[in-house]
Amino acid sequence: MLIVKKFGGTSVGNSERIQNVAKRIAAEYKKGNDVVVVLSAMGKMTDVLIDQAKELNPNPPKREMDMLFTIGEQQSVALMAMALDAIGIPAISLNAFQVPMETTKVYGNARLKKIGTERIRHELESKKVVIVTGFQGVNKYEDYTTLGRGGSDTTAVALAAALHADACEIYTDVDGVYTADPRIVKNARKLEEITYDEMLDLATLGAGVLHNRSVEMAKKYGVPLVVRSSLNESEGTVLKEETTVERMLISGVALDKNVARISVMGLKDEPGIAFKLFDCLAKANINVDVILQSIGRDGTKDITFTVAKDEADNAVKTIHANKARITLQDITVNKHVNKISIVGAGMMSNPGVAAKMFEALYNVGVNINMISTSEIRVTVIVDEGKAEKAMNAVHDAFALGE
Repeated sequence: MLIVKKFGGTSVGNSERIQNVAKRIAAEYKKGNDVVVVLSAMGKMTDVLIDQAKELNPNPPKREMDMLFTIGEQQSVALMAMALDAIGIPAISLNAFQVPMETTKVYGNARLKKIGTERIRHELESKKVVIVTGFQGVNKYEDYTTLGRGGSDTTAVALAAALHADACEIYTDVDGVYTADPRIVKNARKLEEITYDEMLDLATLGAGVLHNRSVEMAKKYGVPLVVRSSLNESEGTVLKEETTVERMLISGVALDKNVARISVMGLKDEPGIAFKLFDCLAKANINVDVILQSIGRDGTKDITFTVAKDEADNAVKTIHANKARITLQDITVNKHVNKISIVGAGMMSNPGVAAKMFEALYNVGVNINMISTSEIRVTVIVDEGKAEKAMNAVHDAFALGE
């Protein structure tokens, strides 16, 4: 069997944890399996690098940030290869150039285009554990690129797909996928299994256990995916196309704190104005999430939408730069909001789910700023100071706890 194992930053946060992970890898290798390992940077290394960069330049070039970020993963894979060698397991570390892992040209949020498998297969045939840097690739200019925060998950799934692996295991500091973040909701329950679609929505909406693009890729290529703990031997959560356990109304509640609300006021109430607004944002590579448009009055209308908090200033700058094209009166920004979402395939056939969520928020005095829905989710924007209370209330309302 060929197994791809991905270990996150906390799993390799210090020498002791690296040695523990090395023992787990060794156990898999001794079963006679081929093993490919993907690693994130150690602990908070990426945050340390960001702080160092911003001490020198508050707005560093994205290309140079990608060059800097790759240090973290290269450190992890080299140390892991050393740890495995120390316990008699032959291993080799490879970075994005050596695989190679080809990406689009976008710095900071590149997408994988092609993965070379020849070098990895050669090393596996030589009976080595292959340890690959997560989160990074190389573009057509032969520059390093990164896949966005959490991109090591995507690296692992992409490798599993390219190598036709028998399993892809994502190891984290939690036991699997929970009905909510157990650090915020104390009675959150671990799920035995979850559909790709539900996990994709949860990941996109703020559940930090998996990178959303990794789930998207796993679904597309049918990669068998398991999320489990690097700290114990529990079974974890299996991601699959359809779950076999009894369908719950709601699978989980997600909280996203990386949100800013932008209101563009006094837009002309005419065809094409929304296109002009969001087209300029798209050209600046700014992703927009929840959108709310007011009813036109006196020949004008307002459009409010959300973006990632770290994109808010860039979004406002972009809109101002296109002011002549968009014709607006004012822009306001609120960075003190959070996004709460409920996700579950069971809600498709059950009316009243949204009302139940809104009632739970009303009961704890939480006001809703914006609402967005799909077939399997309901999302609301609330003030950040009440977000964790709101999350617990919604989780309890749907009886998701243990």
